[in-house]
Formats: sequence, C-alpha cells, structure tokens
Amino acid sequence: MKKRYLLTLSLVLLLSACSSNNSNQEKILQLQKETAALGQVLFFDKNLSFNKTQSCATCHNPEAGFVDNRDNGIFKQASLGANGHSIGDRQAPTASYAMFSPKFHYDKKKKEYIGGQFWDGRAATLAVQAGGPPTNPGEMAMKSEETTSKRLQENPYYVETFKKLYGKNIFIDSKKAYLFMTKAIEAFEQTKEFAPFDSKYDRYLQGTYDLTATEDLGMSIFFSNNNNSCASCHLLKKEGAKGETFTNYEFHNIGVPVNTYLRAKNGVKDIDKGLLNNPAVTDKKHLAKYKVPTLRNVAVTSPYMHNGVFKDLRTVVEFYDKYNNKTRTSNPETNKPWAQPEVKDTINLEVLKAKKQSDRKIEAIVAFLEMLTDKRYEHLIKKD
Repeated sequence: MKKRYLLTLSLVLLLSACSSNNSNQEKILQLQKETAALGQVLFFDKNLSFNKTQSCATCHNPEAGFVDNRDNGIFKQASLGANGHSIGDRQAPTASYAMFSPKFHYDKKKKEYIGGQFWDGRAATLAVQAGGPPTNPGEMAMKSEETTSKRLQENPYYVETFKKLYGKNIFIDSKKAYLFMTKAIEAFEQTKEFAPFDSKYDRYLQGTYDLTATEDLGMSIFFSNNNNSCASCHLLKKEGAKGETFTNYEFHNIGVPVNTYLRAKNGVKDIDKGLLNNPAVTDKKHLAKYKVPTLRNVAVTSPYMHNGVFKDLRTVVEFYDKYNNKTRTSNPETNKPWAQPEVKDTINLEVLKAKKQSDRKIEAIVAFLEMLTDKRYEHLIKKD
C-alpha cells in the first residue's frame, strides 16, 4: 500500500511539474509573440525618423527582398537619408535571413572575424543594428535616444504595450526604453517573415520541385570546389542541408572597384576601409574586407557588392570568373575593362581560385542563384 501511495504521489508531482513547465513555456511564447508584434509596428513606423518620412522598412522593404528598392536618382546603389539629401557610401544589405548571423567575434581556429550586422559587422546583434539608423544623422536623424523615447510616447499603443512588456516605469529611463525598442525590432526580424526557407531550392530538397537542366548544372558547379570557389564562402553547412543561408559570415576583400558614380553623388573622397571601420578591429590586414552576404534572394536584391557597383547578377558571376579566365576582360555593363579594385593589397586570391567558366556555365550558376529566391519574390526575377 505504501509503495502504491508513493508511486501515485510521484506521478502527481511529475504531472504537476509538467503542467507548470507547459504553462511557463506558453507564457514565454506569448511574450515572444507580443514582442514581435510590437517590433513589427516599430519596423514600419515613419514617426521614428526626425522628419517622419522614413522607417526601417524604407531601407529594408519587405516587398523587395528587404532591401532599399527606391531609385532616388542613384539607381538603388545607396540609401537616401530622411533629410532628403544625405547619401551613404554603401547599400543597405538585405534584412532577410539576417537573424542567423552569429554575434560578431574572432574565430581563433579560422583566424577570421565572423558575424555581426552591417557590411563591417560593427553591430554585434540585430538589436544593436536596429539602434543605429534612428539616431544616425545621415539616416533617420533623430537627435538622441531621449528624443526617440519621447516620440514613442506620442503613440498610445507604444505607451500601453511598452509598460505591459517592460514595466510601468519603462519611460523614466530613455536609454532603457530605446534599448527595448531595438529588442522588439529584433524580435520581429527573428520571425518567419524574414526567413521562410521556401525557395525552389528548398522545395527541391523537400522533393516538391524538379530542377531544370540548367539549374541542375548550376547547382553542381556551385557545390563543386573543383569547378569554382562559390562554396568556399557561401556555404555554412554540408551540401543539401536544410536551413542553409549561403554565407559563412566571414569577411573578405574580393577586389571590388570604387563605385565612381556613387562617389560623385555623395562627395565621399576617402577609401572605404571595410572591416577596419569596425571599432573592434585594428589590424591593417583587414582593410577593405566586407562581410560575405547571404545569397538568399540575391536575384531580386540588386545592385550588388557593398557599394552597389554592379547592376546585374550575371556581372557579379563574371567578375569572379575574371580572376581565373583571361578571356573575361571587360565588364558587360560598361563594355570597358574591369575597373581596378579600391584596395589591392588585402585581396584574398586564395578563396578566388577556381577553374574558368564558359558562358553556358555562367548562365547555369545564375539560374541556380535564382532558385534561392523566396516564393513571395519569385515574380520579381527578371525574365529575358
């Protein structure tokens, strides 16, 4: 009888613990859902810019692969600030799949800097990145965290929701309110909205999409180190693994030339130091290195490279091929010889080593890259 009683008591306690754990898990999930919902509203709120003309979504448009698809007379090569005249020297990278970038750090084994946000990784996390543009004079141009906090308090929804999620005294400390604003935006950017993994490539892995002959060839070339170097930088997992983001999050100088058109527009004269613009990096060997971008949605997020110097995806593939193919002497967009790199000394020629590609193989690689487009953006792919 005593053993039966103890067994029953143990079962009751176990069920009670499970019920408590489930309840806690439900509360956590509900909190995450409410935080992401708040972040979504913040992401689209133009009132968080000084002139009330620009939101996060302005430069990371969810209808255009989360990049800035405004022309603004500079062919989408960089973003125009909320003041209507400030022009950056880099284009806004896609926010899609950005959640998977690890915190910025130095990998001692690889002897490489890895991760972070922005082209130079200077924001360790998505939340830190979200906190940059609002108070950047050349972007959303809010004067301070305090003025941003006051702007938040003009919205009854923000006041109610911030107090519910972060405590009734949240707005007493403007820095704290600003911090939780960035964390809410981060929570939204961590939702499936930004990373559905439903491209033709993903559907192929699931057995619901059949490759064309050109796509099949392109995929074979992409994953083969014997043919080219794509996978050297744009592969994190094993070939065929689900959830691949097609970047190793490292930083490399691949010899990108100056965007002279953009420089003429923005008046910048100094070279872009790349990774050396990150306060955590001081070694000059990292000059002009940029974060390897995801290839997810690459076919619909032109222009290309950190400075938007190339308009077409095929141009990018030919640019890589020029390092190994002596016949690839001119830029197909200008019909002139390839422009010299902005910084030569730190170009990583080792990762650029590959076999030369024929025009047919170039076409096939482009076809494979188009397969990495989220289903919602497939209609944006240009058809010849």
